[in-house]
Formats: sequence, C-alpha cells, structure tokens
Amino acid sequence: MSGVEKAVVDASVVVKWFVEEEGSEEALAIRRRYIEEEVEIVAPELIHFEVLNALRYKGLFTAPEIKRIAESLDAYSFDLRSLRGEYAAQAVEAAFENDVTVYDSSYVSLARREGTRLYTGDQKLVQKLKEPYRKFVKDIRG
Repeated sequence: MSGVEKAVVDASVVVKWFVEEEGSEEALAIRRRYIEEEVEIVAPELIHFEVLNALRYKGLFTAPEIKRIAESLDAYSFDLRSLRGEYAAQAVEAAFENDVTVYDSSYVSLARREGTRLYTGDQKLVQKLKEPYRKFVKDIRG
C-alpha cells in the first residue's frame, strides 16, 4: 500500500466495528477506507488483546463468537508494531508526560512516530493529552 495514507487506530475504534455505539458510524468509515485500500492501518501489537478483551467484557458475545472475531482481526492484517527500542522509550515518556497508561501512549507515540493521526473514541485520553501529542489524535466522536 505504498503511497497510501497511514492511520493509527486504537481498540476503541475497532470495537465499534463489532458493537453499535457512539462513534460506530465514523469507525466503520475508517474500516471501509481500509478495505478499499485508501488508508493503511498501523497499530501496536497489543490492539488484538485490547479489542478481544473489551468485547469479552461487554457481555454481548459468546466464546465461539469472540474466536471468530479474533480470526477476523487476523485477516485484516494490520501493520502491527512491537513496543521495542526507541518506540518503547517514546511511549514511556509520553505516558509520564500525559499521565496516561503505556497502553494508550503506545498508540499516540506510534502516530507521532509515523507522522500521522491516531483515531480514537476515548475522549478521556484526548482530554489528558498535552501538546505536542494532542495534535496527532482525532476523537472520532467529534
């Protein structure tokens, strides 16, 4: 997908692909753009863990359904990044500077490293971010 726009999405966005809730329409538009190869999705490796865990605790799916969702996530073939080296150092620094989890800062730091935007449905995260981090984040819920 060379030459295609890159975007980072967090688990809150991907969960909305499977559960209708506030922001689902915007999340599904990102998925459509990915499927139509208009955008490349880059994410930390932990995204699959976070999505499956969030869906499990929503109480809307059976174990077999979540297994099928896991297969679906794998089939999307996102460009997943390991939290190592300089990327890990930047994520830790961002976590401390913004008083957020390393989980959340790994998404923000990846967007910053890639010179792109993180799409999220996590308004609390957006509100906690300071500059220069905030400019790399877009709340899909407005």
